[in-house]
Amino acid sequence: MPVWVVAPLSLLVVGAISLILYQYVQELMAHQPNGPRQPAAGTGVRDVIETTMTVLTLIGAVFAGVYAYRRQLIAEADAHRADAGQLADRYTTAALQLGHDQAAVRLAGVYALARLADDWEEQRQVCIDVLCAYLRMPYQPEPGHAGHKKGERQVRHTIIRIIRDHLQDPDLPSSWSACDFDLTGATFDGGDLGGSHFHGTVDFTGAMFSDGTLSLSRTTFRGTARFTAATLGGGTLDLTEATLCGSTLDFSRSTLNGGTVSFRRATLDTGTVSFSGATLNAGNISFSNMTLHSGTVSFAGAILHSGTVSFAGMTLNGGTVSFSRATVNDGTVSFGDATLDAGTVHFGDVTLSGGILEFTGATLGGSEIYFKRARLSGGTLDYSSATLVAGVAAPFFDNATFGGSQLVWGHLPHPPGA
Repeated sequence: MPVWVVAPLSLLVVGAISLILYQYVQELMAHQPNGPRQPAAGTGVRDVIETTMTVLTLIGAVFAGVYAYRRQLIAEADAHRADAGQLADRYTTAALQLGHDQAAVRLAGVYALARLADDWEEQRQVCIDVLCAYLRMPYQPEPGHAGHKKGERQVRHTIIRIIRDHLQDPDLPSSWSACDFDLTGATFDGGDLGGSHFHGTVDFTGAMFSDGTLSLSRTTFRGTARFTAATLGGGTLDLTEATLCGSTLDFSRSTLNGGTVSFRRATLDTGTVSFSGATLNAGNISFSNMTLHSGTVSFAGAILHSGTVSFAGMTLNGGTVSFSRATVNDGTVSFGDATLDAGTVHFGDVTLSGGILEFTGATLGGSEIYFKRARLSGGTLDYSSATLVAGVAAPFFDNATFGGSQLVWGHLPHPPGA
């Protein structure tokens, strides 16, 4: 509204309020008793005016405080919008740098986007999504290939290293541990994520580990890590000394054509590591010296054409290791020198047509080992040098079929039909 309208209206409103207050105060003071039994004396006009002015001053002070607070809020909102605009400009600049032809400019964009993620907590996940999207882009590591970009390997490994650096201490304000990482379909030829803390979801679904070593050693997982349908063509996925705290690492339907997945000395307190439906054409999956307190390691329905799955030296204090419905055409599944004190080792409905299932040197304590309905038509089942703790039941072979497999029982009693 125009000032010439607002000013008279304001004066009229103030005048009306003053008159009402004056009359109310005058009446109130006129009837105020001066003593226990004395009628109220006449009240002076000056006292009434002073009281009215005091009340008006107090009301004015309250309105002035509210007005000042509102102005502060408006100023803060303007500052916030200015900051957001500046951060948005930084985001645009960094995104443009990531698309540059020169590797040095792309590296500058990577560092700029990482700094922006630290400064802009509200959009931190968006900045991380952009970095992950870069890793998901088509990548040709071979220098002689038509799609190869000079310096691209350094850019990608720098992104991986920056992600690692922001996952070391989940209690820092700049930590990215609570964020999600979408790396579906990405190609990896190495990189270091060791010592990271993943509290959100990290998704490697359909990823290709073509060469080199992607290190996740000493990593702590509290969320979900998906490696579903991933392919190892010769690289190494290093999860040595990893810790799973109620999380799930899902390698279902993954394919190993070579390379190694290593869980050596890992600790599984609760949660699941699943290779259900996985195919091993070559390579090695190692759980050697792992400690399994509870949870599940599952190879249900997996197919071993060759390669090795090793639980050598592991300690089973609870939980389940399952190869139910798995098929071993060749290769080796080894529990050599393992200590099986509690929990379950499940080979129910397994098909052994070649290769080796071995428990050589294992200590069979309180764990229950099942071969129910197993079909042993080839290959070798080897319990040589295994120790059966006194008072503990031998492995169960209920309804198992013994065909052309070589059975080495060592000190264990022969099951019926073997």
